[in-house]
Amino acid sequence: FPKISRVAVLHNPTDSSNQLQLKVSLDAAKALGITLVPIGVQRREDLDPVFATVAKEHADAIFVMENPVTFTIRKPLVNLVRQARLPAIYALREFVNDGGLMAYSVNTPSQFRRAAAYVAKILKGAKPADLPVEQPTRVDLVVNLKTAKTEGHVIPQSLLLRADEVIR
Repeated sequence: FPKISRVAVLHNPTDSSNQLQLKVSLDAAKALGITLVPIGVQRREDLDPVFATVAKEHADAIFVMENPVTFTIRKPLVNLVRQARLPAIYALREFVNDGGLMAYSVNTPSQFRRAAAYVAKILKGAKPADLPVEQPTRVDLVVNLKTAKTEGHVIPQSLLLRADEVIR
């Protein structure tokens, strides 16, 4: 990709998890010399004004945060991102399955297996309060080469080699 200096971050401003992620992302971007442009998305009707803002702000790329709103409207969201022809990364692989360029996200099946292990411990008599809190241990990078070709993006070989899955 050409040098990216401005990234539009699509988030839900009423989602406390997104607010925490946004704060951490702003700090990381500052250290990297990248400007983040936070843009709120709370419903499907926000998408057209959001992409007008993305264009007005001259974003070089888009990052879509995970939240119930963006997940629910992911198909029209992915379509608008593709029309904008900007590289985009999503917080869930389902966006890539629907035509998004790439995702870096927690491996959901792994999370479900860990949840099942917790349930089994509780059913065998463990007290939930005594069980340790676990962080995800597996994060996947998924790249959609079909989308990259359609949008005219060249994915570096070094990134493809690091990907856990490449959709061809």
